[in-house]
Amino acid sequence: MSHRINRRGLLKAGGAVLGAGALAGSFAAEASAATISYTNDGTNYVVNTGANLVFKVNHSNGDLVSFVYRGVEYQGYNGKNSQVEVGLGASTVTIASTSATVTIKVVHGTLVHYYVARAGENNVYMWTYRDANSVTMQRYIVRLKPGALTFSGGDAWDSATVTTVEAADIFKATDGTTHAKHYSNLRTIDYDYVGATNSAKTVGIWLVRSNHELSSGGPFYRSLLRSGSTGSPDLYEIPRYAEAQTEDPRWGLNGPYVLSFTDGGAPASALYARTFNTSWADSLGLQGWVGTSGRGRVTGVGIAGRDTTSTYTVGFANTTAQYWATADSSTGYFSSTNMLPGSYTMTIHKGELPVWTGTATVTAGGTTVLNTVTITADPNTAAAIWRIGTWNGTPSGFKNASLMTYAHPSDVRAAAWTGNFIVGTSTDSGFPCYQWSDVNNGLLIYFKLTAAQAATAHTLRIGITASYISGRPQVSVNSWTSAIPAAPPTSKTRNLTVGTYREFNTTLTYAVPATAWQTDPTQWNILKLNIVSGSTGTGYLSPGVSFDCLDLLA
Repeated sequence: MSHRINRRGLLKAGGAVLGAGALAGSFAAEASAATISYTNDGTNYVVNTGANLVFKVNHSNGDLVSFVYRGVEYQGYNGKNSQVEVGLGASTVTIASTSATVTIKVVHGTLVHYYVARAGENNVYMWTYRDANSVTMQRYIVRLKPGALTFSGGDAWDSATVTTVEAADIFKATDGTTHAKHYSNLRTIDYDYVGATNSAKTVGIWLVRSNHELSSGGPFYRSLLRSGSTGSPDLYEIPRYAEAQTEDPRWGLNGPYVLSFTDGGAPASALYARTFNTSWADSLGLQGWVGTSGRGRVTGVGIAGRDTTSTYTVGFANTTAQYWATADSSTGYFSSTNMLPGSYTMTIHKGELPVWTGTATVTAGGTTVLNTVTITADPNTAAAIWRIGTWNGTPSGFKNASLMTYAHPSDVRAAAWTGNFIVGTSTDSGFPCYQWSDVNNGLLIYFKLTAAQAATAHTLRIGITASYISGRPQVSVNSWTSAIPAAPPTSKTRNLTVGTYREFNTTLTYAVPATAWQTDPTQWNILKLNIVSGSTGTGYLSPGVSFDCLDLLA
């Protein structure tokens, strides 16, 4: 069977779909003489987009078994296909077409996956619907032919020459640098797409992410984005990744996310989730689809009480969806669009640190306008005798912090994890961003107090952004030792070794009595930090923490 839709039919029947503004940039030229078609070869549905892309979907299991761009096959390695998770298995697969689109629907129990092609485009649009009873859908994996594209960075490595460092998925190259699919060095808020080009930069294959409204973890979450292994290169769309996860799953329709092919350039910006016009998908009959008319918007007049040197992100979350918007650096104005109706917890983050929490309600077709919000919970505004770091919810500025999102702590580029600190002399960059019980316990901070300061008790605050296997600091000051703090919240998975410092921002406070201090102002007080836990581990998998800030309040 063969179905072909030519340009005349496209214009006659597809005006509502391909109206003004629906195609932009390179799309318009490709669609000008497009003929979209599909056939059934007995095993697969074969879709020709009428541009330079032909792809095949197996009609028994819904795998994407082939994608040929400009006559070259780029799909697969080791006999593996591109697929939901590691393959759904036996599924009901159907195909339908309009004058402008071909839609393949894959049904596996209550999980439904869609592939959609549009006439004249070198893109495969995908959506995945799942509920609590569905087969787990952790990710969609695009498997690429080895050697076809060139990868570089922390998430790229030569699989023939590396040795394993940790858990069979973190590797060390011969030059001592470390690599893993964990080390893409990007938070969700930081990227629109992942992928690579060939060495000549004449072909690019990209996976443009969805808006992640049904994902978990918020704007600062770090997940797997791609694997640049020479033997098994992959691209990922992951609605929920369990490692270092801070939220429960969300259910419903995730997408669109787009497998996009170019002649070496980046994918068209019209595909980016933050700019994508999806009105053309309203007629596709996607399960769980909510079009623009069924969504609303929240805007804020401004944010007062900001630290103008910091970036502020406004997050919205409930059990159904999550969204975020970056506040204007001058006024604090923010706007979050295309939100599902409902009541949301609204959180303002300074950097990644929550400094204000409230609520916002979204109505379909409506705009909720919020008056200026004043921040009153920034811990950085408290007067301190000394402070190491900045309260911003990240270990930025500390030793090795900038390396840890794309390398393992054992990487040859990492400075020594030691780093005793002398207040008034040392700089933040000399204090380690992480501490583990089996690596660098016993970090020391030296400081002096005036006679007046030493005559009274003070509060010591230690902010942490993540705890591994319930690690937390127990402190001693001179001969005084604190109680062991309660275990901070944790995801109970790897975090500090897989490119993320973020789990639950926690501030630990220690009431240090006046009797703990040196009474002579010329003498150094010595603060010792030891990581303690009821759990055990070795090396970089021993109990540990990521530091946000440490200070002694006045």
